[in-house]
Amino acid sequence: MISSVRGTVLHVAGGAAVIEVGGVGMSVALTPEHALSLRVGAEAFVHTALIVRDDELSLYGFASREQLELFELLRGVSGVGPKSALGVLAQLTPDEVARAVADEDDAAFRRVSGIGPKTAKLITLSLAGRVAPPSAGQQARGAQAPVADVVAALVGLGWPERAAATSVEELLVELGDAAPAEVPALLRLALTRLGPQRPGVRP
Repeated sequence: MISSVRGTVLHVAGGAAVIEVGGVGMSVALTPEHALSLRVGAEAFVHTALIVRDDELSLYGFASREQLELFELLRGVSGVGPKSALGVLAQLTPDEVARAVADEDDAAFRRVSGIGPKTAKLITLSLAGRVAPPSAGQQARGAQAPVADVVAALVGLGWPERAAATSVEELLVELGDAAPAEVPALLRLALTRLGPQRPGVRP
């Protein structure tokens, strides 16, 4: 089981990236926003799920462990394959999924391509009690930016933890309520703020 991948980004296109690990280029399916946050030539770290089928091996990547765990839960729902599960995470943050499940709002899942009304309803029923409901603080702020996940992703890319945390906190202060709740979107903004120069790879 390949649970994570760290290496140099060789290619990024649409919702996929090729990451070189030990001289081998691994194709990893990602959400479009996550893919946009990666830079060719830079080091990347992604949490991964390996899907094994009779005719193919597919690797799906995520910016946070929370997204990976939610992906696995979604795949456990009848009628939801890996592509549909990734589609849910491309449209909804983990907090938004938790809120939709708590509110039994299957309309949120019907907006995802490939998921019909019956499957959307089944998702809300199957995930009930299996995902943590959004906290009161998160509900009050709408969509709480996942600071810890973004900082962890930046550290995985080689940035010092202090610089990463400072950059993210400054972004949240500047953007206020306009700050994106999605890890890839906030990560992309943080990378822009930190500048084009990549720090040295950690030993």
